[in-house]
Amino acid sequence: MPDVANSAFSPELTATFAAVQAHFRQVIVPLWQGPGWNAELALPYEALSPAHQPLPPQRYRAMACARQLYVFASLIDDPAFPAAAERAAALFRSLQSHFHDAEHGGWFYSIDPHGAPLDQRKDLYTHAFIIFACAHYWAKVREPLVESVLNAALQVVLEQFSTGNGLYEASLDQDWSSLGSGPLQNPLMHLAEAFLATLSVREDPTVQSALLALTDAMQQHFIEPVHNVMLEKPRGAVDNWFEPGHQFEWLFLLASSPLLRGTALHGSLDRAFGFAEQIGVDPQSGAVCGMLAPDGTLRDGTQRIWAQAEYLRALTLRPEGAERVQRQLLALQQRFLYTGGWYECRDGQGNVSREDMPSTTPYHLATCYSGLAQYFER
Repeated sequence: MPDVANSAFSPELTATFAAVQAHFRQVIVPLWQGPGWNAELALPYEALSPAHQPLPPQRYRAMACARQLYVFASLIDDPAFPAAAERAAALFRSLQSHFHDAEHGGWFYSIDPHGAPLDQRKDLYTHAFIIFACAHYWAKVREPLVESVLNAALQVVLEQFSTGNGLYEASLDQDWSSLGSGPLQNPLMHLAEAFLATLSVREDPTVQSALLALTDAMQQHFIEPVHNVMLEKPRGAVDNWFEPGHQFEWLFLLASSPLLRGTALHGSLDRAFGFAEQIGVDPQSGAVCGMLAPDGTLRDGTQRIWAQAEYLRALTLRPEGAERVQRQLLALQQRFLYTGGWYECRDGQGNVSREDMPSTTPYHLATCYSGLAQYFER
């Protein structure tokens, strides 16, 4: 954590950042150290109530386990969290013991509340987060087994999910047979994030080549030509849409990477930023809406905390300045964080519409705050 008190930023901005970081460390992380942890299965519950009680589990997802592995791996060696290494190790073991498919390779999507395989399909989104989490975890512990799982996850993605043109199937059956899903934006974005995480911890020419091919293919197949926004389905698909939060999330990944900065895809998302901001962000409240048609018509006004966090993180790389970052940081703090946790969603009118706290959300806050920390260090 940077010493923001000694930075060149305004006292209000540094104080607000210190407050949201303290909230994460003193409120959010302890929720998942304690009431959010199913010690019997060694897995996080899928969600907690506002009273910090686990919601009755219907399933446990490998992706949720991987996201929590990332969060606790990031806290290893932090003196305030002496048990982080133990928790990360437990989550890593659970990824293998609960979700790994010993017969066909890869990882199942989910298990049932008793630990038996539930949805046994192979999901690119899940595998992307396993790569992402294992890369960060391996950077902290340098254990051969962790790198071997990282390598196995990379191998099945590159060999099984690849469509051969730089893109990847969103979902395959348990035995890797086709389900006809085709490529979809969101898992591909997180795969790019996972490739970047891998390259941040080791040199890997195969991964670097795959990442560059992926970004080229995204530019060719997913960028809408008028406003340059990133569509959720390939260009030309029926009933397509885009999400402002994903524009901002992509832009941060591209703009923060020396490898990807200056690519055609970065240029498109950079040009699209103003349009996505103009029609996707409320100028008074700073609220980021959920979904828009390619022509900008509102499809879903839901304000999700992850989209607010991604907009804030993207602003740290924009030329608009610290005043914009401060405004959006305050909006996140005042509208979505509270003493006992966070609000997951507000509706289009700004009313709280979802009060449960999913185990997957701390990943978004952790990556957002990491981006803010880098902003203060520049």
